[in-house]
Amino acid sequence: METYISRQEAFELLKKYNQDHFHIQHALTVEGVMKWYAKELGYREDAEYWGIVGLLHDIDFEQYPEAHCIKAPELLRNAGVGENIIHAVCSHGYQLTVDVKPEHEMEKVLYAVDELTGLIGAVALMRPSKSVQDMEVKSVKKKYKSTNFAAGCSREVIQRGADMLGWELDKLIENTIYAMRSCEAEIKQAMEQVN
Repeated sequence: METYISRQEAFELLKKYNQDHFHIQHALTVEGVMKWYAKELGYREDAEYWGIVGLLHDIDFEQYPEAHCIKAPELLRNAGVGENIIHAVCSHGYQLTVDVKPEHEMEKVLYAVDELTGLIGAVALMRPSKSVQDMEVKSVKKKYKSTNFAAGCSREVIQRGADMLGWELDKLIENTIYAMRSCEAEIKQAMEQVN
């Protein structure tokens, strides 16, 4: 597997270009979700790699929002990151900012869950528990249908991601809730140490 970057190096690289706690938390969430999916879909030996892709997927978003997924290759190459990660990172901007198509199942998962984790996270903040631990698919579906809620989370991209994977939307939402449950406590702890 052509990677050329450790998880710790990837996290330091993320923080070099992202200081906003929201962006760091989103990156950690997508990392955790990607690792969960790797294990669930039979790629357990590649879970760390899937996680690194998730961690770095928005590397350029905070400083270069108008060049999202366009500036990323330069930032990643300068840090010695392998072309496989660069392709995967850029593929989540498919038909939005770039023409890099998600090819591997991992890239399709990243495409599908990026916006969805944002939506689920926003739903969680509305709950008394502020958690995904007690969340159900119907709660997310209700807010999914309300286009004014978390309007920045593209429903079109989420649906397109489900279609790429050949999954029903409910299955994608349910799996992503499970994935977010698996890493919620760890992310909360990690965020307490981010300075």
